[in-house]
Amino acid sequence: MILPAPARGDDLQVRITAPAADTDLPVIVFAHGFGQSMTAGDPLVDYWAANGFVVVQPTFLDSTTLGLTPADPRYPTIWQTRIDDLVQVIDELDTVIAAVPGLTGRVDTHRLAVAGHSWGGQSVGMLLGARVIGADGQPGEDRTDARVKAGVLLSTTGISRGDLTPFAQGHFAFMSPDFTRLATPSIVVAGDQDQSPLSTRGPDWFTDVYHHSPGARHLVTLHGGEHTLGGIQNYNSTDTTDESPERVDLVRRTTTAFLHTALGINETAWSDLAATSVEPIGHIDSK
Repeated sequence: MILPAPARGDDLQVRITAPAADTDLPVIVFAHGFGQSMTAGDPLVDYWAANGFVVVQPTFLDSTTLGLTPADPRYPTIWQTRIDDLVQVIDELDTVIAAVPGLTGRVDTHRLAVAGHSWGGQSVGMLLGARVIGADGQPGEDRTDARVKAGVLLSTTGISRGDLTPFAQGHFAFMSPDFTRLATPSIVVAGDQDQSPLSTRGPDWFTDVYHHSPGARHLVTLHGGEHTLGGIQNYNSTDTTDESPERVDLVRRTTTAFLHTALGINETAWSDLAATSVEPIGHIDSK
C-alpha cells in the first residue's frame, strides 16, 4: 500500500504480512538495511506471521528501488527520514491494517514491537531510546516512542570511539549511537564473524548495544555468522556470505520467543527456549 508523504518527496510504500486467522494479533514494524526495500527479510517475516504477528515493512528513501543518489538534497538526512517513516507507519497503523481485507478488528496495536537489520537496527533503535552523538560530542534528539513495547536489533552497528573507517566518517557520520537511554526491552542478534568495512573494530562492534544499554536483555551470538546472519534478508539472495538455514532458524526462534514473552503473549516462551541448548549454532547471554 501507499501512505501519502508529501514532505518526503516520495510517498511511503508499505507491505503488510498477516496471519489468515486469529485475533488480538501483535504487530512488528520491520526496518530493512541499507539499499533494500519492503520486500527484504522474508525468512523472518514469514516465520513471524506464521507465529501470530502482523508484520509491517516500509521502504526507506535509501532503497535502490527508488534510485536516489548522493546528489539528491534529501540524501544527507535520510537517516532521520527513516525514523520519521517509522513514526508515520505507527501513527497510521489503523490505516495500514484497514488496507488488508478482513484484518480490521483482529489486531492489538498496543502490542507493538520494532525490528531492524543493520542500518534498520539503528533506525528502530532510536524509537527504543538510542540517540546519535552529534558533532559537539553530545547525544542528539530523543526519538523514544512509548508506544513501542519491545525491540529486535539484528547486526546493529555499535558505538564509535574514533574507530569508524574514513569512508564511514565521510558518508555515515550518524553511525555514532549512544545507547545509555535505550531502555525498551530488546533482544540483540550478532554474528561472531561479522567484520564490518565501516569499523576498524571486530565483530564485537555489533554487540555494543547489548553491553551498553539497559534495555537489551539478551544477546544471541551466531557461531560463524556474518552480517546477513545466515541469510535472513531473502530466500535466494546472492548477497548472503554465510548461508546457513540453521543460523536463520535460530534467529527466527529466539526473536519470536523473546517477543512472545516481552509482549505478554506467552510468559514462558523465552525461558522455555533459554532452557534448551542452542549449540553448536550459537549461544545466548542474558543480563
